[in-house]
Amino acid sequence: MNIFKNRNSRKTIILGIIVIMLSTGIFWVINNIQYRKYLKIVNAKIDNIISQVIEKYPDITEEEVLEILKNNETPESSVLEKYGYTPDISYIKTLGEQIETNKKQNIALVIIFGTVSLGIYLIYVITQEKKIAEINEYIKQINNKNYILKIEENDNGELSKLRNELYKTTVLLKETAEISEKEKENLSTAIADISHQLKTPLTAMRLMISSIRKLEGSGEDEVRQRARRLTEMQQLVDRVDSLVVVLLKMAKLDSGTAILQKERISIKELILHSAEPLAISMDLHGVKLCLNGNDTDSFQGDFGWSAEAITNILKNGIEHMENGGNLYVSWSEKSVYSEIEIEDEGSGISDEELPHIFERFYRGKTARHSGFGIGMAMAQSIFAKQNGTIKAQNREEGGAKFIIHVRK
Repeated sequence: MNIFKNRNSRKTIILGIIVIMLSTGIFWVINNIQYRKYLKIVNAKIDNIISQVIEKYPDITEEEVLEILKNNETPESSVLEKYGYTPDISYIKTLGEQIETNKKQNIALVIIFGTVSLGIYLIYVITQEKKIAEINEYIKQINNKNYILKIEENDNGELSKLRNELYKTTVLLKETAEISEKEKENLSTAIADISHQLKTPLTAMRLMISSIRKLEGSGEDEVRQRARRLTEMQQLVDRVDSLVVVLLKMAKLDSGTAILQKERISIKELILHSAEPLAISMDLHGVKLCLNGNDTDSFQGDFGWSAEAITNILKNGIEHMENGGNLYVSWSEKSVYSEIEIEDEGSGISDEELPHIFERFYRGKTARHSGFGIGMAMAQSIFAKQNGTIKAQNREEGGAKFIIHVRK
């Protein structure tokens, strides 16, 4: 990776060099101030010596004194001794050496500081560039629907915060993609099931139409056969019509277009209303409805949709009681929810079928007639839309038991 190919990186490096140059300039100014301070002290000392010498020995010139001081280690320094004046001028040399030493030290510090700072800054820039490259690669992977989850960090830097936000987004995208894939699978399965459900009666209708066409004559037997087959065709048409109605209801629930009201519902009234469409079927199959609960118990929900769900569960119980029996419905109010239990005396649910009882178009092996296998799935969807739950289990006495919890 060449960081100089990146425009932002070049700007960053240039900014870093400018900062280092400014730091170097500041060090240089400090050194000059220090140097001038030392020089001022030396000049003051020299002026003091010259004044003392000239005052004591007027015949010596200022230039001669300066020359002696400049060459204080040469034999010429004895000139002052000739006049009986021996000043200690060694400190001048020491002071000058100190100035030069400090000057060199400051220059060395500037070079060291600048080099180290530039090195640290370059390491920082390279590290940031590497992180940015990783994030870019990560985004490419996401665009290719490869939702890898290995970017989370615990640092507090801006890039780390960005990486963590990307991580959260990736988790959300992954979950959304999984849900979408699951929905596609469900839709594909549903379409296949719907096609099968529609194909069966339509095929039968075609066969009946073909059979009717083959019937010739106007005798009593021919008329009776045509009438019987037309009746069967009408039943098939009604079945297809019922299937379409059920599918439209499920579509409304799935799409969220179904508007569920929130009203206070009497549970007893709901059960009685839900059982009305099944009264003839219960009489024909010898099923008795047994109710147990307080008349005042209630919950908040949509009466029409809740009745649809309860009817489906009651119907499921009737279908699984081949020899008739009792259909028990009990209810009660708990602290935060109302509970409804529906039990039948049928053959129960096998361990193999229990996990699939609420799947669409699933029909148990013990179901008595050719239903659509969608009633239980609809019941679950309806109560789920009302923040409720429904679960299935077997009774100890035999038969199935459905427990509904819905908020009060």
